[in-house]
Amino acid sequence: MKKVSVILADGFEEIEALTAVDLLRRAQIYVDTVSITEEYTVHGAHGINVQTEDLFEEVNFVESDMIVLPGGMPGTLNLDAHSGVRRVVKDFFEEGKYIGAICAGPTVLANLGLLKGKRITCHPTVEQDIQGAVITKVPVTVDNNVITGRGAGAAVDFALKLIEVLAGSDKAKRDWRDDCV
Repeated sequence: MKKVSVILADGFEEIEALTAVDLLRRAQIYVDTVSITEEYTVHGAHGINVQTEDLFEEVNFVESDMIVLPGGMPGTLNLDAHSGVRRVVKDFFEEGKYIGAICAGPTVLANLGLLKGKRITCHPTVEQDIQGAVITKVPVTVDNNVITGRGAGAAVDFALKLIEVLAGSDKAKRDWRDDCV
């Protein structure tokens, strides 16, 4: 079974994180929500608190097939300031493992110099912070092992693309909008 680690920091964008978690789980992909704080409860940017399964230090990321970095402020800044997150992102990139980043999340990769020459999308307010990438301005962009989403309005498209790369296009093409179980 494929495994995805969704990394959460205080100030994360709830729609971006929880849409990915929800749809990946509906697609029967194992999802581990991971807190970078010292608490299992992480506080969203809009006052929604989420109970995670693990703290960052408890996770063996070698077992994950993908990591996901939701955007949101100051969540993205908190992800970028966390040395462990930066190490895991760099390791995944170098190993060719999947990295999903949405909204401001791609800035974490950009600040590590990983997006030079890559085709990506991101929230319009952070485009100027991402140097050397080709910004597509579309809802979702895939460039090798990097999957990026534009923002909260693209959360479903982003999550479906994550499903597609992990479980195939048939699984992603299912009409998830009608799924209520």
